[in-house]
Amino acid sequence: MKITLVRGDITEQDVDAVVNAANSSLLGGGGVDGAIHRKGGPDILDGCRKLRAAQYGGGLPVGQAVATTAGRLPAEWVIHTVGPVYSEADDRSDQLASCYRESLRVADELGVESIAFPAVSAGIYGWPIDDAARIAVGTVRSTPTKVGDARFILFDPDAYAAFERAVGMP
Repeated sequence: MKITLVRGDITEQDVDAVVNAANSSLLGGGGVDGAIHRKGGPDILDGCRKLRAAQYGGGLPVGQAVATTAGRLPAEWVIHTVGPVYSEADDRSDQLASCYRESLRVADELGVESIAFPAVSAGIYGWPIDDAARIAVGTVRSTPTKVGDARFILFDPDAYAAFERAVGMP
């Protein structure tokens, strides 16, 4: 798999699927989640509402992933995953890694060849960016998948630098 870092906006990526750092309600929020819902339009929210009604009335569990249409985004799919809130007292690294593994599992089910990831949990959920980058890159590298092109889309220069360091790690 080819791993690429891009400084920019995940909603502008011409890939098969973009990953949304969603909240468990699946009904939109701030950060990446809000940007994807705003730019993608109401079809994404409609898809999320249908998922909630059918399976996730109590919310999508942390570390899981589901897909909807991408609406007006250049991608075909949005894969929604719920990252954990960072805690110094409680190691939730496995949950964060699960976000990436589960997103790739869903991508394989959809036949996705290219995918764009944000830095899940590294925004409002407070995960330290260097650790988030290490977990993200390490998990994507080690997860068996048919996806050939994985991009990490980083909006801010500090996040981009952290992912550069993680990509440079063996």
